[in-house]
Amino acid sequence: MEEEHLMTSSCAGKKILVVTQHFYPETFRVNDIVEGFIEDGASVDVLCGIPNYPSGEWAEGYGYCGHRCDDYHGASVFRSGEIRRKGNTSARIFLNYISWPITASFKALRLKNNYDVVFCYNTSPILMIIPARFAALRSKCPLVTYVLDIWPENLYTVLNVQNSFLRAFAKSFCDKQYAACNKLIALSDSLADNLFHRIKPLNPDVSISVIPQHCEEVYEQKSISQELRSQFGSQCVFLFAGSITPAQGLDTVVEAFSYAINNSSVEMKLLILGDGMSRAELQKTVANKGLSESILFIGRVDPEVVPTYSDIATAMIAPFADNPELELTIPAKISSCMASSKPILAVMRGEGANAVRSARCGFVSNPSDASALASNMVKIASMNKDAIEALGSNGFNYYREHFSRLVCLDKIKQVLFSI
Repeated sequence: MEEEHLMTSSCAGKKILVVTQHFYPETFRVNDIVEGFIEDGASVDVLCGIPNYPSGEWAEGYGYCGHRCDDYHGASVFRSGEIRRKGNTSARIFLNYISWPITASFKALRLKNNYDVVFCYNTSPILMIIPARFAALRSKCPLVTYVLDIWPENLYTVLNVQNSFLRAFAKSFCDKQYAACNKLIALSDSLADNLFHRIKPLNPDVSISVIPQHCEEVYEQKSISQELRSQFGSQCVFLFAGSITPAQGLDTVVEAFSYAINNSSVEMKLLILGDGMSRAELQKTVANKGLSESILFIGRVDPEVVPTYSDIATAMIAPFADNPELELTIPAKISSCMASSKPILAVMRGEGANAVRSARCGFVSNPSDASALASNMVKIASMNKDAIEALGSNGFNYYREHFSRLVCLDKIKQVLFSI
């Protein structure tokens, strides 16, 4: 693993191909990274899929027969086909995972531009690296992969693969994909160390840098909705904002909230902002516990609207499922919660929990420990306004130093063009 001292860098005049299955209008941070490249004077193309995440339905204006070329803030966007996640069943997600890399690989070989670097923004699945490899081979340029979901470990949070042969095959396959890159960017030191030991025997020339995932500046904006303020008044409001998937462990949050409202005289609400494959099942759980009036599902909103909800939140909930392999990364919601200047109730171990402790911006409990989370909820509900604001300020200061857009994007640009 390399220890790098990165200085201000520019990508002006460079040609960059960004490869990622998920792109605007899907709300991933790669959208903001592309804008940053454009603002710095780069020529950017994006090879991506047809938007259908997280609902599994095509975004308005898109589909199998819809248009495949867009312009995004000056970047040329090329979309290759995929089988949508309709229903978000295991079978449909599997088909979605394997269909896009196949079509995108053919598309990568037909792109007309030659690039200085290919940048793979690698959320799930790892198969995104395959078309990125084809594109880099065609342009004879370096391939840099930003590892945001570690595979095959993340696969097992969605698909229950128990067969030892299949798990061994999956790990070998994933290691070879990582080793085929020129440079990897890891979210944390722990993840970088994990990748180092896995790929160095396969390719000792791969270098690994550590850059945490940045937070878009929209989350630090102050935005007020008088309607929301009037609706929730002086209640203690806990807010979760993000995808509703098994990886979030939201069952524990619901169970903890049920304990908390029975052990505090303060009126509480839990707002769940977002959508995803686990939403319907989670809503059934809430209804069965008789909590439908206290736990409100808002649905998916545009990122620009999120600050109006964080404005009325007393604290933000940042949960993670109980999976040791997922402890290697800092979840993106940690930085966005810090940017909102609100206390954080983190339900996780590992790097994410360490960040919250280092920032002194909230309280941490272990995944699946509903009792500990409930105690933290009651603790927040009993704190005075000054103490709550102090926790939020601590988080914001930590965000500006470690997760701000300017800091992280400059490090990414330096990595792209330091090969």
